[in-house]
Amino acid sequence: MSKGRNVCRWYDETSGVKRAYDRGLIDKHWVEDYCLNGGNNCVRKKRFEEEGYVSPDYVLPDGSIAENVKAAIERGDY
Repeated sequence: MSKGRNVCRWYDETSGVKRAYDRGLIDKHWVEDYCLNGGNNCVRKKRFEEEGYVSPDYVLPDGSIAENVKAAIERGDY
């Protein structure tokens, strides 16, 4: 990560988005556009902070489902 980026405080080893990205299951634009942008417009962050809801790892920052991540979890490959 570049120094000076506005990294979302939830982007760490417990983050489903980070784990999916590190495993090569999602494109880097999800990390760059949301996680390294302070979590701006991130549905996962908003729901967690406002409702205490922890999104499943296969939910992307815009709230859509990453079917390949969901399938990897179901197969036990995640």
